[in-house]
Amino acid sequence: MFSKKMTTTSTEDYSDKIYRLKTAVSEADAVVIGAGAGLSTSGGIEYTGERFQNNFADFIAKYHYNDMYSATFYPYDSLEEYWAYMSRHINMNRYAAPAGKPFSDLLELMKDKNYFVITTNVDHQFQKAGFDKHRLFYTQGDYGLWQCGEPCHNETYDNAETVALMVSEQKDLRIPAELVPQCPKCGKPMSMNLRCDDTFVQDKGWHTAAKRYGDFLRMHMNLKTLYLELGVGGNTPGVIKYPFWKMTAQNPLAVYACVNLSEAVCPGEIQERSVCIDDDAGRVLSDLVTLYNRYF
Repeated sequence: MFSKKMTTTSTEDYSDKIYRLKTAVSEADAVVIGAGAGLSTSGGIEYTGERFQNNFADFIAKYHYNDMYSATFYPYDSLEEYWAYMSRHINMNRYAAPAGKPFSDLLELMKDKNYFVITTNVDHQFQKAGFDKHRLFYTQGDYGLWQCGEPCHNETYDNAETVALMVSEQKDLRIPAELVPQCPKCGKPMSMNLRCDDTFVQDKGWHTAAKRYGDFLRMHMNLKTLYLELGVGGNTPGVIKYPFWKMTAQNPLAVYACVNLSEAVCPGEIQERSVCIDDDAGRVLSDLVTLYNRYF
């Protein structure tokens, strides 16, 4: 559908782009927000650097991995070791981390708007910031949920209580064997409800959110809609980026906005109705809130 020609719309300076984005938000009948890892990173949930080194020094000393994400795929010798790492990872990034400022700023911008959020993030930041859970679609899963590793059935299970026990009772980089989660139906090991292979469980809640998202898109497909992409990289472009491009191209009233550090581009076909800002999403959202407060 699109040519290979990409553009950053870089002839404008930062202030011009911020003003155009503010105008697009204020004039939109609806805002479809697509959020990726860059938004959480901007809010302080970093998987590398001091945050990783300070909280996982013991794991790093033994396993020699370089970041939290790759550590989730390490071939641990036992489930006790795997869940010792994962419980600490889940606790840090899902339960202990407060809502980041970019999320509260985004909520401030959306307080009087008709919006819906689709995100590949799994850290619960939108709910913590106060977004309406009925306007959220966590398409790739949730750190707070487990599923059968097979899976033998399509249900998910909250893990908060057991994760807390795993964190508090782990010793020598292992959890007690009795804390290793087992499927309540088949007895086999549980796994994270994360889309990393074809075993990912799409439970009733997932399908309900997917329907709400689809209904929202159809309801606003011919209206003045802003497709606002925040911190979305190139790992899973078919989830947010490519659909946003396509829907913008199909609706002459639509505007596409891409805010992403070093990856803010759009197809040439929708350049005239796009705002691409190569910058940190948190900075952009903070500046938008300041601009809104100045004008409204």
